[in-house]
Amino acid sequence: MELIDEDELIFKLTKEWVQQESNDIIGRNLSDDELDTVKKCIEWGLLTDIDTVFKTAIFEATKDSQI
Repeated sequence: MELIDEDELIFKLTKEWVQQESNDIIGRNLSDDELDTVKKCIEWGLLTDIDTVFKTAIFEATKDSQI
């Protein structure tokens, strides 16, 4: 089993990915101001209930090793 480096990203959202989604949803790239707003909204959304996400992910990953 390969060990994950302490500094390795586990999840990453890129500007390119956001622009691809924008093109799928509204048919165009976002401006810099719009990207800034999207970044703030994504950060807020992901951090709003991060505790639940962590707990669920950890319990899922360890469910076979729990007694």
